[in-house]
Amino acid sequence: MSVLRSDLRPGVYCDSIVLMQLQSTLADLPGVEDAGAVMGTDDNLALLKANKLLPKALPAATGPSDLVLVVRAENEEAATAALGRVDELLARRRATETGEFRPRTLTSAARQRPDARWVLVSVPGRHAARVARQALDLNRHVFLFSDNVPLDQEIELKRSARERGLLVMGPDCGTAILNGVGFGFANRVRRGGIGLVAASGTGLQAISTHVHAAGAGVSHAIGTGGRDLSAKVGAITAIQGLELLSRDPETRVIVLVSKPPAPEVTGKVLAVAGATGKPVVLYFQGDAPSLTGEGNLHVATSLREAGERALELLDNEATARGASAPPVVRLKPIADGSPSSLSAEAGGAGGCLRALFAGGTLASEAVLMLRDLVPLRSNIAAERVEPLPEPGRSLGHTILDLGADEFTVGRPHPMIDHDLRIRRLEQETDDPEVRVVLLDVVLGDGAHPDPASALAPAIESAAHRPDLDIVALLIGTDEDHQDIEMQADILSRAGAHVRYDLGEALSLVRDTLGATGAESARPGTQPPLRRTAACETAPPTPATHPVDLADLQAPVSAINVGLESFYESLLAQDAKAIHVDWRPPAGGDETLMAILDKMRLR
Repeated sequence: MSVLRSDLRPGVYCDSIVLMQLQSTLADLPGVEDAGAVMGTDDNLALLKANKLLPKALPAATGPSDLVLVVRAENEEAATAALGRVDELLARRRATETGEFRPRTLTSAARQRPDARWVLVSVPGRHAARVARQALDLNRHVFLFSDNVPLDQEIELKRSARERGLLVMGPDCGTAILNGVGFGFANRVRRGGIGLVAASGTGLQAISTHVHAAGAGVSHAIGTGGRDLSAKVGAITAIQGLELLSRDPETRVIVLVSKPPAPEVTGKVLAVAGATGKPVVLYFQGDAPSLTGEGNLHVATSLREAGERALELLDNEATARGASAPPVVRLKPIADGSPSSLSAEAGGAGGCLRALFAGGTLASEAVLMLRDLVPLRSNIAAERVEPLPEPGRSLGHTILDLGADEFTVGRPHPMIDHDLRIRRLEQETDDPEVRVVLLDVVLGDGAHPDPASALAPAIESAAHRPDLDIVALLIGTDEDHQDIEMQADILSRAGAHVRYDLGEALSLVRDTLGATGAESARPGTQPPLRRTAACETAPPTPATHPVDLADLQAPVSAINVGLESFYESLLAQDAKAIHVDWRPPAGGDETLMAILDKMRLR
């Protein structure tokens, strides 16, 4: 009979990448059946419980600054031996790190690299605002990848940045591309004339990869974080981004992607977009009525249409200048490229959909495309969609965003680590009601180095069910280091039906389920909302201190605080960078940290 043993390390901090590697190594040791390595947040403990890895002897006072290690092994000896290797494994990782000097503080890093204008922050959410504030005090722009940052802290950071002529991209900003260098999760795309301002990471990736495949390119892509266009935040970063791209001579067409702005914010955003003097494509994903395009403003109703409209406008602008269009990138045809390759039971077979997304925007788009075809449940809030009572258990047709806050506290993002998604895939395919599983596989810098190989064993196992189909949406370019055609081949050989476009993937899902009620799977449009008099007359909101365009155009030099993989990604793109060997101040003690903050402000 298996035994479950655990080890608690109070106050021992490990970032999510170290946790992922530690868990994987423990699971591969002799006699170990499964393993967990997490920080002791309530959500992480709930995930351990769901995976039958929660030890009964864990102290009730376990907190988010405590390292929890668990192994389930064949016998007591194997469990004890595995846990006895933890210190050795951590020491081995430290020994294999490069011999370069790594500063312990952001201030030291800024002294060591004074030319760095950007600070990437990916520390746990409860510490993120403190690090971002230090970056602003050092007169640096901030790419704030961290999620679980309180709204009041986001507002304070962005207002402070605006007053200083600085950008705060985020929190929960997954992607940016600045002067050809990707921050966070970003695909390798050529330089070109389309600039993006996006409150959605995978939305930005979907559009930028589509633009690249069409032969065009991206000047810059500025992320804002998902709450930026809310009433309380007031679209601070979105407005800064639009204004900045309006001054950039390389940007000829601008795309703005977001959930619908708050009504009191819409007028300001439209006024700034209208004043750019450049064509602007607007895609507001969600339940708000669509806008009627006027003047230089053009409206899209899906991610794909936003990319297509931007390409059309860029082509019009190039034709006016007498420029020639670049060649289209042609990906190798997918082996299973027709719906007829689905299993024999496909047509009208019914059954349930389980969609396991790493990209939140892709998950939201799927909800919009399918909610009028089948009754949906999700952890994404949307009209005509039932909330999922327990994120750990699917019901009926379920679409999950596994990159949502409840799944990422103290855990690697699912674009980095597929462990949670693999476990969930196994759970879903054990349900006899499930007919089709949909996965997104997102390539690019910062993401898993070989996601298809990581997912393939679980897909192969699921494919043994003759009444089950796996559909994989593959997002990437021919320049991504994972090799998109190789990834497609691996997924296809494992038994997945691969598509490069979300609309095509969802059409395949719809056909598999036998869903009816729409001509094609795409977001529905609402009656058009024409710009009100207030929108038409509202003057653009001038930035108190405009962001210096030279910072956007200069070769990228950055300081990375948090995930080491983001630092490695910067170096792989030939950017100058330095990595901070960050640890929670005061050992993660919230009371002591508050005292330290007060002392710093005096």
